[in-house]
This record gives sequence, C-alpha cells and structure tokens, in this order.
Amino acid sequence: MNLILKHIRYLSLLLPLSVAAQPAPTSSPILDSYVRDGLANNLALKQESLEISRVTESLNQAKSLFYPRVAFNPTYSLAAGGRRLDFPVGDLLNPAYKALNQLTGSDKFPTNIENVNQLLAPNNFHDTKISVNYAIFNTDIQYNYLIQKQVLSSQEARRRVVENELRYNITTAYYQYLQTLDAVHIFENSHSILSSLARLNEKLVSNNIATKETVTSARYEISKVDQQLAVAQKNRETARAYFNFLLNRDLVAPVEVDSLLTKILPESKENLPDLQQTALRGRQELAQVTSSLGAAQTAVKLAEANAKIPNVYLGANTGFQGFGYTFQNQAYLVAQVGLQWDLFRGYEKRSKIQQAKIQTNALQTRYQEVQRQIQLQVLQAYFDLDAATESLAATQSGMLNADQTFRVIDSKYRNGQSLLIEFLRYQNDRLTAQLQHSLARMDVLVKRAALDRAVAVGQ
Repeated sequence: MNLILKHIRYLSLLLPLSVAAQPAPTSSPILDSYVRDGLANNLALKQESLEISRVTESLNQAKSLFYPRVAFNPTYSLAAGGRRLDFPVGDLLNPAYKALNQLTGSDKFPTNIENVNQLLAPNNFHDTKISVNYAIFNTDIQYNYLIQKQVLSSQEARRRVVENELRYNITTAYYQYLQTLDAVHIFENSHSILSSLARLNEKLVSNNIATKETVTSARYEISKVDQQLAVAQKNRETARAYFNFLLNRDLVAPVEVDSLLTKILPESKENLPDLQQTALRGRQELAQVTSSLGAAQTAVKLAEANAKIPNVYLGANTGFQGFGYTFQNQAYLVAQVGLQWDLFRGYEKRSKIQQAKIQTNALQTRYQEVQRQIQLQVLQAYFDLDAATESLAATQSGMLNADQTFRVIDSKYRNGQSLLIEFLRYQNDRLTAQLQHSLARMDVLVKRAALDRAVAVGQ
C-alpha cells in the first residue's frame, strides 16, 4: 500500500508546468516536416516512449495475477546424522504379546517387534509434485490492476506533454535560426555600405577633396561591423546546432529555409476567456493529474477493502512422495481452500485508509492549482503577444523612418552637403532599426507559438 501511494506521489511530482506546444498558425510545409522528424527522432521523446513501455509491462504483470499459478517442484533429500527418533516399542510390546500368546495358546501376537531408531531428517526421500494456486478473490490483485491502468494513462498524458513541448521548441528554434540569418544579412549589407563609403572617401582623399581621417573612420566602422558580423555568424551556427539537436540530427546538417514564413504574420488573436476555456479542455497536464487522482481514489478503495473483505484462494498439490524414486504406491493429492482475513493489526489499516484519503485530497488541490496556473499562462501569453505586436508596429515605423533619413544623408554626403559624422550616425541608426525590427518580427511569431502552446491548440 505504501509503495502504491509513493508511486502516485511520484506521478504528481512529474507534472510539468510547461505547456503543450503547437506551431504558429502560419503555414509552412518545411517547418511541419521538421516537426514530424523531431517527433520521430528526438531522444527525450524516445525515453518517454520507453517509459510507457515499462509501465505497460507493469500492467501486464498485474493482469497476470488473475490467472492460476502452476509450478513443478521436485525435491530429493539425503541425510546423515542429526537428531533421531528413539522409541523402545519392541521392549514394551514384545513381553506383553508373548504373555498374550501363552494365555491364548496361540502365536497371533508378534514377539519380534524392533525398537524404533529413525533419523528425523529423511534420507533418500523425494517429493515430486505439481502445485496449483489460484486467487478466487483478492482485493490487492483487483485494485492493483486498476491502479496500474491509471498509472499508464498518466504516463501517456506525460508523453503528450513532452511531445507538444518538443513541437513548440522545434518551432521556436527554427524561428531563432531564421532570425540569425536575417541578422547576418543585415550586417553584411551594412558592411557593403561602409565598404562603399570607404572607397568613396579614398577617391575624395586622392582628389584632395577630403582628409585622410575620413578613410580611417570608415575603416574603423567596418571593423566594428565585422566584429558584430562574426558574433552573428556564431549565433547562426549555434542556433542551427540547437535546432539539429532537437531533431537528433548531425549538428552541422544544413537547415532548409522558408523565406516566406517570416513575411506572413499571425492573424489577430481570439477572445481571452475563450482561449482559457480551450486550454482547460485540452491541456494534458490536467489529464495527467486526473489519472493520478483516479489512482489515488482507487488506492483508497483498496485500503478500505483490505480492512473489511477477506481474501479467498484455492490450492492443490499432486505428485509422488516417498523413500527412493520408485513411484510405486507414492502418489498423493492434496487440495486446499484458504481464507486470509486480518482482524486486527494495531489500527494499521485505518491509518492506511486515512493516508490514501490525504493523498487524494492533495491531488484534488493540485488539480485546482494546475487549472489556475494554466489560466495564468494563457493570460501572460495573450498579453505578451499583444505587446509584441505593438512593438513590431513601432519598430516597423522606426525602420522606415531610419531608412528614409539615411537615404537623404547618403545623397547629401555624396554631394558634399553633409559631414561624415552625420553619415555614420544615421547609418548606425538604420542598422539598429533593422535589427530591432527583425527581432520584433520573430518575437511576434514566437509569442504566437507560445500562446498556441498555452492554449494547447491541436491536441
């Protein structure tokens, strides 16, 4: 009983606060294909599948207890020394029988009875038998089978939680990889602009229109962008390695890019109360708690049955038994019907019933807590997406303004109407605005995926 309760408590501790994942509503056959590969090959998910297989075998073992147990148990004993049974039966009976023969004038009574001097440990003795045991009624077997079924349901719900979390992780990892590609492209474009600036300044210096520091300043800006580009390239390789890790592929395997994915933003979000209700219906964490709660309630019934209902079993032994392996006149058969009923065990059973009820109450409280946590997660994801959408609109406007300003300054500088410091300033502003917009665009996709994960879309 204590082992069952510990197992139920272990299941309740396994309940993750992470949510089931779904990709953003933006359709992408490439991303969908990667998600399928990840669900088929991810090592963490394979571990969960193996755990389900292990629990399934526990269920099969519990089911096997409903069948009779048949065993073949031959034994053969050799003995020497030890205690002996010494009884002077001859000394007691021979004189009496002799007197009876004399009185009756006959020899009907034997007078040569030997005294008994026999080893207590049997020598050259065998017991070759087949034993059959069958539980006619056993509450432990019945309720343990039900508990194992509920444990299996809980483990299956746990696997779906991990599966959906993996789907979310693959989706966001893919978005992050696309964002690193975007960052590399932005820095490369900035490097190209600054290189063009350096060449222009070199021509101006050679024509004595500008001084030499304009060239060195441009080259310094190029070195800064090269440093940022190196970091962006490192981030790109790291993001690709992490994405391949989730798919259990070679870490440097190429990743196919869906160039249209980041250009189509998610549609407007639904009503918050409706999303919360959808999450409460679909989240596998609640299914996992429900299965654990069912196992705890069954454990209460088991404890109560053990306190009130006896166990009944049927057994039989048949075979051969005797001295020497002769099998002649040694056959025997023993059948038994037994009943086991613990009438008093120092209030242990009462304590087990109370313990099981406490565990049930704890899981009911846990269920309410998980419900509240899910509602909170949906609310946070909802407003995170709202904030990300507003941030995207702001960065979009900022990028357009920075780009237009830079084009004006670029034209003025080439016509000698602007200073180099102004050109570099607005070029940096344009670079920053492009990076912010790229991050904001990806953040909207990630936040939409997070909301779908919280709502458990598609489960």
